[in-house]
Amino acid sequence: MNEDPDRPAALDVPQLQRRLADFAAARHWQPYHTPKNLAAALSVEAAELVEIFQWLTPEESARVMDDPGTAHRVEDEVADVLAYLLQLCEVLGVDPLAALDAKIARNERRFPAPQRSGGEGDG
Repeated sequence: MNEDPDRPAALDVPQLQRRLADFAAARHWQPYHTPKNLAAALSVEAAELVEIFQWLTPEESARVMDDPGTAHRVEDEVADVLAYLLQLCEVLGVDPLAALDAKIARNERRFPAPQRSGGEGDG
């Protein structure tokens, strides 16, 4: 059940992009939301996400969400990265899901999975 009456039950990319655009418009931030500025902000937020993991061992990094304080930081930085990416896509007219789908298809052609050779489970 959706506990927050102000939050829609199901979210989608265009809906989130509209909320971000409305948020920026209400604060008159649109002049600052140029592709260059949004790309720079995206890079900064990605670096802040990396910073959380910077000195962790691989094992520690795999357990980062076990600590509620660190988990909250990770979620906040992931949200910031996604927000700037969605805003950049909106400004440039890029459909992020279509772009990702096309990239996966190119990578599947470029890096085909190795063929299995006569082992268990064949035939």
